[in-house]
Amino acid sequence: MNWAKLVIGILLLIPSSWTINSKMNAAIDVAAESYANGEYEQSLQNHLALQEQFGIQSSELDFDLGLSSQNSEKLEEASGFYDKASISPDAVLASFAFNQGGVLLGNKKEYEVALSKFKTALIKDPLNEVARHNYELLARWLKRDEERKNQEQNQPEPSEFAKRKKAEADRLVEQFRFKDALNLMTDALEQDPTVAAYQEFITHLQEVTEINEK
Repeated sequence: MNWAKLVIGILLLIPSSWTINSKMNAAIDVAAESYANGEYEQSLQNHLALQEQFGIQSSELDFDLGLSSQNSEKLEEASGFYDKASISPDAVLASFAFNQGGVLLGNKKEYEVALSKFKTALIKDPLNEVARHNYELLARWLKRDEERKNQEQNQPEPSEFAKRKKAEADRLVEQFRFKDALNLMTDALEQDPTVAAYQEFITHLQEVTEINEK
């Protein structure tokens, strides 16, 4: 999939409720620092320690564990943490968790489910511009992809005449005679509708010709 990358740039969440004593505060600082330094494996371990050593159980921590897991390429674990964070009563946090889950699904090419995640992220928080960007980006790409598939399905089988003209146009392209190739294919299309099987090639020739003439 050649669409622009989905946005994931989310900062760690550190709610004030975590800061109970100096030892815990130090552990929180260490976890945040390891993430900020790009030490994601260590960040994951440090955030897990907040659960295991200090008994912290919160949607914020689940989200942070998701980020650390995602950046450590532990994607299944990340997905699980985001799912837990997405049920948070904090609509903003839940929105970001749904967005991150959508990013993971999009990267796995599960596009329709990813789109649903982004949509839910926007329902949770209509001001989540990261989720809005991802939703609109993926929705546009899916629409174009569907249109492309429909065009391919509706393309006629090229006749022998059409195949000959395409071969002639290919030879012209090899000589960088793009406009001549375009004219040849355009004239051939007027004579034989099955030349439309090469519509993508013709469109490419039109684009190249327009660039060359600027």
